[in-house]
Amino acid sequence: MSSVPPTEAKARTDLAAAFRWAARLDWHESIANHFSVAISEDRCSFLMNPNGRHFSRVRASELLLLDARDESSLEGPDAPDPTAWHLHAQLHLRLPQARCILHTHMPYATALCCIKDFELLMLDQNACRFHGRIAYDRHYDGMALKASEGARVAGLLAADKSVLMMGNHGVLVVGASVAAAFDDLYYLERAAKVQILALSTGLAPALIPEGVAARTCAQWHSYPGDYSRRHFDALKQILDEEESSYRQ
Repeated sequence: MSSVPPTEAKARTDLAAAFRWAARLDWHESIANHFSVAISEDRCSFLMNPNGRHFSRVRASELLLLDARDESSLEGPDAPDPTAWHLHAQLHLRLPQARCILHTHMPYATALCCIKDFELLMLDQNACRFHGRIAYDRHYDGMALKASEGARVAGLLAADKSVLMMGNHGVLVVGASVAAAFDDLYYLERAAKVQILALSTGLAPALIPEGVAARTCAQWHSYPGDYSRRHFDALKQILDEEESSYRQ
């Protein structure tokens, strides 16, 4: 990628690493689900996985470079998946906080989204990370095959929300960088797993008080040392040792 601008090259490498780790963690689903990251200041230019490529095989150089304003992106042999286009293009256009968008049907969070009146409960420290940051869409209405659905989804994510739990569907996380979004996705699945396991006992859950949950969320986001970036750097170091082809 010698001819690619440095900022884009880093975004390509980071996004490819996110795909490889999602596959390792069993968050992938066939050749479905999609990640994207904006590379322009206005977020209109963004990278996304090519249609039909398995997460475990994604390479930095093959990520699609798309323009969120260009509907002709859905034409031609290299067109992205239509549901991915209608969601990601609209979110990048409409949400300043959506520089990176990660959408998966990862098992525990999706299972939680299939429970009537579901909610991520404040059961553990990881759940508290998301206190007040989750939007809920409990009205599944089929696949996102038109721009209006992407616009509707964007409307659910206010400025203070970075996670959308999608009823009977999956989850969507937006973030300022690939590292920040991936770290949120990681902890969201951990918190959902704890909730599913705790509820499966049939015993009453011990909820963390509202004030404590809010304070813990603030502590998460003021934690010293750029925690999300260091986590993601560590993941890339493992890939560099074990499957460095993601960088190609």
